[in-house]
Amino acid sequence: MKALRSIITTLVLAIAFTSCATRTAVAVRPAKTVVVTKVHNPRVVVHNNSRYYISKGVWYKKSNGRYITIKAPVGAAVTKLPRGYKVVKVRGVRYYKSGGVYYKRSGKRYIVVNV
Repeated sequence: MKALRSIITTLVLAIAFTSCATRTAVAVRPAKTVVVTKVHNPRVVVHNNSRYYISKGVWYKKSNGRYITIKAPVGAAVTKLPRGYKVVKVRGVRYYKSGGVYYKRSGKRYIVVNV
């Protein structure tokens, strides 16, 4: 009876350790560049004679009928901030942050800036 108990205990421990050892951690990171064929209600922004598109705070550039995500071009001006923006102060200056992009108010427009 003791032998059977020790065999069962050994098996249970072996299964427990092997199941713990086979677990893997998966890190999910956003893609650096995303290409989509359709953008929902994009706003068009022209900056330095280039057309950019903004949808839900994400900046796109159109190429061959597809939209490619890009970093917001510094100096580009928008009339309306994306939903969910936050007001932040950096060194006493008020900025508006949305999706990692900082905007600074200039009159009735908001300019993309580096902070």
